[in-house]
Amino acid sequence: MKTFAHFLTDKSGATAVEYGLLASLISVGMIVGLGGFSDSLLGVLDKISTAIKDAPK
Repeated sequence: MKTFAHFLTDKSGATAVEYGLLASLISVGMIVGLGGFSDSLLGVLDKISTAIKDAPK
C-alpha cells in the first residue's frame, strides 16, 4: 500500500506527459486548420486555372 501511495504522489514524469499532451493538441489543431485552408486554396487555384483556360488567345 505504501508503494501505491508513493506512486500517486510521485511527480517526476508529469512534465514529460504534459509536454506530450501539449504537442499532440497542437498537432491536431494544425491538421484541422490546414484541412480547412487547403480547401480554400484549392478553390482559388481552380478559379485561376479556369481563368487561364478561358482567356482569349
